[in-house]
Amino acid sequence: MDYVENIQSIKSKKGSKSRSKNKSNNQRWAVLSISSIPLVMTLGNSMLIPVLTVMENKLDISSFQSSFIITIYSIVAIILIPIAGFLSDHIGRKKVIIPSLIITGIGGLIAAWAGWKMEHPYWMILIGRALQGAGAAGAFPIVMPLIGDMFKTDEEVSSSLGLIETSNTLGKVLSPILGAFLAGFYWFIPFFSIPVFCLISILLMLFLVKTPNKRQEPILLRNLLLA
Repeated sequence: MDYVENIQSIKSKKGSKSRSKNKSNNQRWAVLSISSIPLVMTLGNSMLIPVLTVMENKLDISSFQSSFIITIYSIVAIILIPIAGFLSDHIGRKKVIIPSLIITGIGGLIAAWAGWKMEHPYWMILIGRALQGAGAAGAFPIVMPLIGDMFKTDEEVSSSLGLIETSNTLGKVLSPILGAFLAGFYWFIPFFSIPVFCLISILLMLFLVKTPNKRQEPILLRNLLLA
């Protein structure tokens, strides 16, 4: 009888170790997937900086006007970040992040299409960039609270946030190189790359990131306006 109980105990421990290992692997893939978001957001903005002088020539605009192609992204993002944070607290992180990535991709497509097809695309490019800023507000800033939801110990949270910051830094390093390389084909190609990067990040988030289930509270319009 003791022999049978020992065997069952050993099997139980092996099963527990196996589940723990699988969970660890899943979380590792989840963090890598989440890390794609700061990489994509950094590329989507900083990648355009080395292309600004080319845009000035192609669009016949001043350096002041070209600076708005970068600035409008940041202005819109700053305004909408508090709203995106409020929504993510109430309806869930992924339910804010994924639509935000879709909006960012659409903004990139609008700017790319304008640069490709329109004779005077400057204002349409600004609209596309404003949409990208709106998408960025609901993507990158939600990453850190999402990591906090997924992990319980300070050590896990710290190591995951370290990977997030590494991804952000990698984006800053790659941005000027990739932007200049893509613009070498056509100046508007960097805009086309944004929806491609967003699509990759969306797929990773959909299939590899599972967030903890939390009870959701209904959002009152009054609360949203006062947040």
